[in-house]
Amino acid sequence: MGTSLQPHYSWRGALCAAVLLSVTAHGQAQPASPPATKGPATAAVAEAATVRTASRMEIRAQLTPRRFTTLASEVGARIQRMPFAEGMSFSEGQVLVALDCSVQQAQLDKSRAELEAAEHTFKSNQRLSDLNSIGQLELELSRVAVNRARAEVSGQQALLTKCSIAAPFSGRVAEQKAREQQFVQPGQALLDVLDDSVMELEFIVPSHWLTWLKPGLPLRVVIDETRRAYPARFTRIGARVDPVSQSVKVAAAIDGKHPELVAGMSGRIQVQSSPSAQ
Repeated sequence: MGTSLQPHYSWRGALCAAVLLSVTAHGQAQPASPPATKGPATAAVAEAATVRTASRMEIRAQLTPRRFTTLASEVGARIQRMPFAEGMSFSEGQVLVALDCSVQQAQLDKSRAELEAAEHTFKSNQRLSDLNSIGQLELELSRVAVNRARAEVSGQQALLTKCSIAAPFSGRVAEQKAREQQFVQPGQALLDVLDDSVMELEFIVPSHWLTWLKPGLPLRVVIDETRRAYPARFTRIGARVDPVSQSVKVAAAIDGKHPELVAGMSGRIQVQSSPSAQ
């Protein structure tokens, strides 16, 4: 009887062993499948996503006036009047600096008197030459003296015009470098002036942007001081690429007039870099 039960238990043991093996096999962690290779369509989608991520870029920029210059004295004289203080607006042609040129005026009067005397001498020598009472050399020397006196008068007149400095364009006074009643030397800086009718932005962009960047493309700038966004357009592209940083300098002009914007403000440029990414 004991031998008759042996096959029964052997069958049950084999069944249990099979169940345990099945459970163990299902409970073990499955090995990770190898990453699928990107096909052409997947690679194109990934590239487009990269372009869209890089297309919205923020670049630091600074506001600069389109035209600005430093006015300097061309003669040595005392400043008689400077009617425009720092920050004041002026129109093209208005007198920004008036110098006291009384000495230069006196020199002009002297030169005119010398010219008049030279002309009288030359006329007298012409009459003597008609009477054969003077040599040709004396006549020519008197003619040269007239021309020299005229040149002296012209030089003094030109010098006298430098005593009044007019505005080369409409704009504002950025800085006064001298004050009224101060004596200035030739070449000394007097005023920094700028034209704020059009505010420009100067900033650096990657050199590979040159493949699509051109004047007229729109952009936006968020000014830190005003915390406002302003539309702008590219106006100029630098003529040289920096080989170290692989960047190029560009400029853009803000659309419209905004009195709150002042030269020297800075902000963040936001550019839609590629037409295909728009």
